Amino acid sequence: MWGYTFRDLFLRGGFVMYPLLLCSVVAACIALERLLMLVLRSGSFNQLLKQLQRRLQRDTIDQTKGWLSNQRNPLAHVAYTYLDHHESDRELREEVVGREASRQLTLLERRTHWLAMIGHLAPMLGLLGTVWGLVDAFHEIESLGGQVQPGNLAAGIWKALLTTVFGLIVALPTLAIYHFLDTRCGATALQMQWLIAYLNEWFQAPDFLDRQQAKNQSVAAAGHSQEAVSIPADKNLAVVTPSSSGD
Repeated sequence: MWGYTFRDLFLRGGFVMYPLLLCSVVAACIALERLLMLVLRSGSFNQLLKQLQRRLQRDTIDQTKGWLSNQRNPLAHVAYTYLDHHESDRELREEVVGREASRQLTLLERRTHWLAMIGHLAPMLGLLGTVWGLVDAFHEIESLGGQVQPGNLAAGIWKALLTTVFGLIVALPTLAIYHFLDTRCGATALQMQWLIAYLNEWFQAPDFLDRQQAKNQSVAAAGHSQEAVSIPADKNLAVVTPSSSGD
């Protein structure tokens, strides 16, 4: 770049380049960890909604809870909490479900504020390095008694502007990733509200609880029918046969 290696540009930038390097490393680590977490725990809202509705129509609530407990999606955790408290009164259920939704959003937003802070701090550090370099450049001009060539001034300004360039290089992708993650968290919060509204609608259907009760009874009856009660034969029990009267 500009006929210099990255190491040469880094050294020419001065002491401000070291905190900028630290900011870039921290931002890269946080961004990779948050993006990986998002990939592992994300899922399609519509697909989850269709599967949940299908399972509630086909299976019992306990069976649906077992399926939800194996999902990594934060929406599945909210649905599990709702089903786990479906027999509670509405006010308590909404409070518990809201608490779980807030907890899941907190897990999604963990450490993302560091990205915002680095995105705003890096340009300020770069500007600090530029101003510091300009002060050094003009101080050198003063020490030469005004006998300075335009090339000397240009060299000083060029070196001073390096920190601003590197500060923007660190800040722009960091802020882009932060806003991407923040948008996904906001969308997940809306999807949680939609999911709770759908669950309220399904559970308030006139025949929903009756169908669930019938399913529970059928599952219990099937479980009892599979328990075959077998009485083992006693080897010490003698078999008594009537004696023949042919004397």
